[in-house]
Amino acid sequence: MKAAWYKEVGPAKTVLRLGEHSIPEVPSGGVLVKVCASGVNPSDVKRRAGWLNGLMEYPEIIPHSDGAGVIMAVGDKVSKKRVGERVWVYNGQWERPMGTAAEYIVLPSDHAVHLHDNVGFIEGACLGVPACTAYHCVASGGDLRGQQVLVQGGAGAVGGYAIQIAVLSGAQVIATCSTKEKADLALAMGAAVTINYKSQNVVEAVMAETHGKGVQHIVEVDFGQNAEIDAAVIKSRGSIASYSSTLKPRVEYDYYGFGYKGASIEFVQVYLLSTNERLAAVTHLNQWMAGGALTHCIGHVSSLEDIAQAHEAQESGQVIGNIVLDLEKESVSV
Repeated sequence: MKAAWYKEVGPAKTVLRLGEHSIPEVPSGGVLVKVCASGVNPSDVKRRAGWLNGLMEYPEIIPHSDGAGVIMAVGDKVSKKRVGERVWVYNGQWERPMGTAAEYIVLPSDHAVHLHDNVGFIEGACLGVPACTAYHCVASGGDLRGQQVLVQGGAGAVGGYAIQIAVLSGAQVIATCSTKEKADLALAMGAAVTINYKSQNVVEAVMAETHGKGVQHIVEVDFGQNAEIDAAVIKSRGSIASYSSTLKPRVEYDYYGFGYKGASIEFVQVYLLSTNERLAAVTHLNQWMAGGALTHCIGHVSSLEDIAQAHEAQESGQVIGNIVLDLEKESVSV
C-alpha cells in the first residue's frame, strides 16, 4: 500500500517519506479500513515536529488519527456485515504506530464509526479530533439552553463545530475572531455575535453583549493567552473547557480571578475521552449529520503525495477550516 511515514521528528519536508508499505493484518476485534481521506490536525504535526520532548513513540510512525473510508475486512468477534460499510475513524495513530496517512489502516472496530451516505469522505475525516473535541467542550458545560457561550477562536476547525453544537444545544454564541473573513464564517456557523480580538476589547465587548452578566460557559482555544479574559467574563459557577494553549503553553493566572467565582476549568484531551464520553460525542454527531444539521468547513485539500505541504499549511495557522488529504486525488505539485 502507499503510505507516508517518518522515522525521526523534525520539519515536514525533511522527515516525511513516501513509498510502499505492507498492509497490516487484522487482529481479533479489529477492522481493516481502506482510507479515502485523512485528516491533518495540529496534534499530528506537533507530534511529527517533536513537541513530545523531541521523542519518537515508535521507530517508525505513519501519522494522523482521523480519517474516513470503507471497511474491507474484519477480524474475529466483528460482524462480517461490516465489510463494505462507509466509516469515519478516530484515534487512528493514538497509542499505535500506524495512522491514516496510508491506503489502509487497522484499528479496533469501535474506532470505525458508521458514516452516513449524505456525508463525504473528506468531511468524515474532520470528525475524530475537531468535531469530537468541540462536542465534549460544549457538553462539559451542562445544560446550556438559554445560556450565552463564548467560543474563543470561532473560525478554527474546533471553533466552527463548537459554535454549531452550542447552538444546537440551545445556547446563544459569542465568538472571537481575528479578521472579517473569519467573523463571516463564524456567523455562518450560527454565532449571534462576533468580536475581533485584535481591534476590540474582548472583555468590554462580551460584558456589553451580556448586559454585564458574563457568559455561562467558554470553549477555549488558547488558555494561556486568554486566561485573563476568561476570568473577567465568566459568570459565577460558570465553566471553561480548554483544548489547547499553543501560543502560551506555560500559564500564569490569578487563581482568585476564577476561584472567587467558583468557576470550573476542564482541560480537554480528546484522545483520553472515556468510553461514555466518546459514545455521547459519536452518537450526537451522527444524529446531527444524518439530519444535515452540521456544516463542515474544509480549508485545504491535497493528495497523500503532498503531505509535507499539508503539514506546513497546518503549521502556518493561515488556513481557515480543516485540512484533509484526499487519498483518491493525484498530486498536483510542480
